[in-house]
Amino acid sequence: MIFRNRLAQICIGLLAFSLSAQAQEQLNEHLQPLMPFIGKIWKGAFTESTPEKPMYDISQWERVLNGQGIRILHSVNDGEYGGETIIYRDARKESLVFFYFTTAGFYTSGAMTVEGNKLVSTEQVTGNQNGITEVRSTGEILPDGRMHSKAEYLQNGTWIAGHEIYYVQNTASRVIFK
Repeated sequence: MIFRNRLAQICIGLLAFSLSAQAQEQLNEHLQPLMPFIGKIWKGAFTESTPEKPMYDISQWERVLNGQGIRILHSVNDGEYGGETIIYRDARKESLVFFYFTTAGFYTSGAMTVEGNKLVSTEQVTGNQNGITEVRSTGEILPDGRMHSKAEYLQNGTWIAGHEIYYVQNTASRVIFK
């Protein structure tokens, strides 16, 4: 009798695990193009990084809200700067939209489109102390498996080069906030 109860518990546990794994794989159909980014931790060096002054970013992508959203956590240089993004499908706007909140006290809201294998976003910035009011950026997974991110900022009325980062998957890295 004890053996049968234990066997039933194991079967129920395996079924629950299987259903949980299936639920984790489900993602809103409009978010499907972002699937290659999800479930991964990425570490990348800024192109302006030097041995004397290294600059790197850790970015973690995950499925949230029962597959209706994607959350991206990231931190630069172990928490010197970081933020959290939530991406979701806005049916009324028929678009992917997002909000990004930062450790620097400002936030952005924007829209994202998928153009081939690239994610292209534009965002409005609220509360940036350096005069940045808009950001345009692209992100993509390159054929060699790296992720590439590039941005430019509208600062005091002029578009300027922003960051450029090449990432590799790095499961040992962690997003750190201070």
